[in-house]
Amino acid sequence: MNESQIDLAHTVALGSIGDEDQRAVADLLDSDDPVLRAAFTLEVQQTREALALAASVPAVPPPPALRDRLLAAIATDPPTPIHHPPTALHHGNGRSSHPVRD
Repeated sequence: MNESQIDLAHTVALGSIGDEDQRAVADLLDSDDPVLRAAFTLEVQQTREALALAASVPAVPPPPALRDRLLAAIATDPPTPIHHPPTALHHGNGRSSHPVRD
């Protein structure tokens, strides 16, 4: 199986599959390759089992110092600048207020 087919199996296991992915699953399961079909089905089954196991583990509260360490780490990281593309237009001429660069 290739990486996109594995991702598709995980999507099926999560139950978050869209129309396009449903068609891809149908094509995969209608394939003439029994090894591929079996590998896909096994990947879905193993992913569902792993998700069920993870969901059954009781939640454990994090260590009390973790919150303080995270907040301190966040406070020391410089903020990431957000760059917005220029969208302002001059009134009347339909041209951008910023020069066009090639």
